[in-house]
Amino acid sequence: MNRPTLNSKQFEQQYSGTLSDYVTAIAWSPKGTTLAATSAAGEVVLWQDGDLTTLQTGKGESVNCVGFSRDGQFLAVGGQDGKVKIWRESELIATLENSPAWVDKLAWSPTDNHLAFSLGRYVQVWNADTREIVVTLNFDASSVLGIDWRDDGEYLAIGGYLGVKIWDSQNWDEDPYILDIPSVSVAIAWSPDGKYLASGNMDRSITVVESQMLSSDAEAQPWLMQGFPGKIRQIAWSELATQQGAPLVACSSVDGIVVWEKQADDSLGWEATVLTNHVDIIQAIAFAPKSFLLASAAADGWICLWKKAKEVSQILTGVSSGFSTLAWHPQGNQLAAGGENGELFVWSKTKRGQGFGNK
Repeated sequence: MNRPTLNSKQFEQQYSGTLSDYVTAIAWSPKGTTLAATSAAGEVVLWQDGDLTTLQTGKGESVNCVGFSRDGQFLAVGGQDGKVKIWRESELIATLENSPAWVDKLAWSPTDNHLAFSLGRYVQVWNADTREIVVTLNFDASSVLGIDWRDDGEYLAIGGYLGVKIWDSQNWDEDPYILDIPSVSVAIAWSPDGKYLASGNMDRSITVVESQMLSSDAEAQPWLMQGFPGKIRQIAWSELATQQGAPLVACSSVDGIVVWEKQADDSLGWEATVLTNHVDIIQAIAFAPKSFLLASAAADGWICLWKKAKEVSQILTGVSSGFSTLAWHPQGNQLAAGGENGELFVWSKTKRGQGFGNK
């Protein structure tokens, strides 16, 4: 397939640099002043105003996940060596040793400085203020494949084999609510408004449940979306709600994306729009903040920007092989991405893009 010719230039390249290996994860600080990136060689770097600062050089063991705390004070990474490292600015303040377990997933609470991270079949929650482990949660059925906090910090969802377990962070000793899935939950995500929880599954399906069902006595009746060409790799919610009052939820499977819009009548569920343009596996998807502009990064070396989550308005390129990950700036005026050969890019919105109808 030939790359389509598009006249719109919403974003233009601001920065390009290179790490020594596959870019595994990137994350913006909450205020957007700093971009953190990690690599399969073990590098941890910070990008600020065009300058790259190295916090950790590569030692051959992959760093798999990265995240800033809600106030931007702390940066955490986890990886193949089983260590979770936490920096305050450029100072390494804590190293949690968990070898031989790898740390593949981590997530900061949106309301306090509590960090949840995976350890095989367990998740630990660590308090950055007291520097103590708050709780160890046993997922039990398999290795943990997904971790996500609800927007109010009251619930922590953990996904893996046979579904999702949701713990009440106000009472860790209570049994978790279990969202049963007769497969493997590969990716999980709460909607930004906290009203919905979505699970992308190995059996080529998506399960969506309303949050209010988790705290009610009624049996939850989740929506089930099926018919994808392969397992669901990523899930992304829009911050904006549609006229029906619910956000859009997008999911990627192989080289395609499906965007789901909730219908006014609950019995009609969610209506699907299929987006096709990529010609290789999609590695990451994300909605721009307060917008329906959707970005998708794939192994074909393209980042597609989908206007209103419906049609391609711009394609970003530059990697020698494929893209591995992407992340929107908190204000949506910049987009960062990493490549399979270590490339790191930042694009900024143009004047034309600022007047573009992203919503």
